[in-house]
Amino acid sequence: MLKPNFPDEKLLEYFSATDGELIKSALALLPPDDENYHRPTGKQVAHILLGFHVDLTTITAALLSDPRLSNSLSAPEIVQQFGQAVMTLIKDVNWLNNLNVYSIEVTHQPQQSEILRRMLLSMTHDARAVIIKLAYRVQRLHSLQKESYEMRHYIAHETIDIYAPIANRLGVNQLKWELEDMAFRYLKPQTYRDIAKSLASNRQARLNCIDQFISLLGERLQQEQLQAKIYGRPKHIYSIWKKMQRKNLAIDELYDLLAVRVIVDKLSACYEVLGIVHSQWQYIPKEFDDYIANPKENGYQSLHTVILDPDGNRIEVQIRTQDMDEFAELGIAAHWRYKEGGDHNAVTERCIATLRQLLSTKETDEVMLESFKTSLFYDRVYVLTPKGKLIDLVKGSTPLDFAYAIHTDIGHRCRGAKVNGRIVNLSYELRSGEQVEILTTKHGNPNRNWIDPNLGYLKSPHAISKVKSWFKQQQLEQNISLGKAILEKEAHRLGLSAVPLKELSTAFNEPDLNKLLASIGRGDINNRQIASKLSIPELKIQPVKWVSKPLTLNKNSVLVDGIANVLTSIAHCCNPLPGDEIGGYISHHKGITIHRKNCSNFLQHHAEHPKQIVAVEWGEYATQHVVPIIIQASTSDNLLTDVTQLLSHDKIAIQAAQLKTLDDFSCVLQLTLQIKNTNQLSQILSKINDLPQVFDVKRRT
Repeated sequence: MLKPNFPDEKLLEYFSATDGELIKSALALLPPDDENYHRPTGKQVAHILLGFHVDLTTITAALLSDPRLSNSLSAPEIVQQFGQAVMTLIKDVNWLNNLNVYSIEVTHQPQQSEILRRMLLSMTHDARAVIIKLAYRVQRLHSLQKESYEMRHYIAHETIDIYAPIANRLGVNQLKWELEDMAFRYLKPQTYRDIAKSLASNRQARLNCIDQFISLLGERLQQEQLQAKIYGRPKHIYSIWKKMQRKNLAIDELYDLLAVRVIVDKLSACYEVLGIVHSQWQYIPKEFDDYIANPKENGYQSLHTVILDPDGNRIEVQIRTQDMDEFAELGIAAHWRYKEGGDHNAVTERCIATLRQLLSTKETDEVMLESFKTSLFYDRVYVLTPKGKLIDLVKGSTPLDFAYAIHTDIGHRCRGAKVNGRIVNLSYELRSGEQVEILTTKHGNPNRNWIDPNLGYLKSPHAISKVKSWFKQQQLEQNISLGKAILEKEAHRLGLSAVPLKELSTAFNEPDLNKLLASIGRGDINNRQIASKLSIPELKIQPVKWVSKPLTLNKNSVLVDGIANVLTSIAHCCNPLPGDEIGGYISHHKGITIHRKNCSNFLQHHAEHPKQIVAVEWGEYATQHVVPIIIQASTSDNLLTDVTQLLSHDKIAIQAAQLKTLDDFSCVLQLTLQIKNTNQLSQILSKINDLPQVFDVKRRT
């Protein structure tokens, strides 16, 4: 554990005499060491950072970001004495130290943890500020036992969820391991002690086993004149526990507690070393992996094998070239990515490589630093909801983009926004760390201006697509409504009582009625096509009911129970003719209504009111009855003339006539005839049907 007091000389030894004067100036501004002060100090953090060979600017900023100096040093004073770069670092570190966004609930929300990590990286103006912050967190963990149980758990959870992954992502593995192990000790103290005890009890035996293996392998490689660097690979407590959980194994069942890494200078040497290892020691075939021939998805390359030494100890051996090792160990390389998962691209890897180079040199390369600042997560912005939830947006996003990211309905109903408590325009460009509150109306729809790229309301492709989809849906509904109106109008023109949608759907080979109606509404299907389909006999079109009244029956037309002179009337629903089988129904206003016996209305009356049904028969009926018929023909040429001649020859009078010509030149002729009886009607319908242009004729029932 680090102690609160550190000799200033150690810091000064690291720098030249000139640079040392700047360090002395920074040290002089710090308050005296106080053993009762339990939070990290700038001096403690600076000593941690010495192990990473950071530059003068980083050490100076670490010293001056001491929380005890927050109210005693002004920005102009720091810039004047130490430079703008130091001031920028201090500002970022102070922001990171005071950030209070994390909550324990984030532990169960991996996406929120990832957004928070990205936000921390994106909002720092200088990459080195993140490293300083990580060092502050290491020191905070060292003194955490002096704080409350609740605070210990909060800091430990935040470290595991946010800061250790950031250290891992930046390739600073030493900080990552230390952060994970110390946080794990507070989260699961008993498990930590059990694993540590198990490792300690076998530590010397493991060291002897690895040393013996390295010695023997080194001798064999020398005999084969192969140059290689061989060393034991340490395993940390938290990573051991994670693997135990992942593989459901006890600690003594883990293969890689004993691990050795072999680094060679060329690819062919990897396989030569592998051959020597397998010839010298027994190996476990199922534990062999060739990630050189078959790299992992993230690009990781190495040979992995597990051997058994003479004492039965299992030792994992990793064999790789220097380039492979650097790729695996530096930046956010394979070792991090296969554990954390997630997508990464060349831009991010280049940024991390830049950071590692910055950390490995005492001289600050401004070009490299600028590259990191402008590239890492350059295209994202991270803002908070009023409840503290982080939202990841495209850079340049507006409050309207934010609203659609929360919920599509919130976006549609958005009418205003507050950023950090003040009203802003909906085209306001959001900045990372801002808190956004959306003002909505109870019922509202998006505005077409929102998808105009020149007005700047929306930046996010997700939000733009939601608005476009809404208008597309509205247009669809309008087209469907218009299609219905067009069909109804055309049906009325053709004398139909209703549009047979199902049959029409079959005729157009479109099972989705809404799509069919929308096509009609858009004009993809024209009136002539509609009329053609509405006119085909297969659709069994039902014409509108005729409103013409039948001729009055004389007193002897119908006999009721053999009695004449009874008030009767012909039912309009079936228009029975002499010759039809008929029945009577005692109505309240029309006396006895005469129906055909197969009439649906009569059958219903018979079932519901059997006592009102009477026996009737034709008597001395009137010589003429009104009968509507409908004729469908392929052409209207001479149709009316031909039909009229037939009717005139049989002395059948026409009471009404209507001829409609369709777009495909077919036609519908509707006639109202005066007929004596069913025999006469049947004969005339047969004659009309024999006309060459007629393809259907029937009585309207």
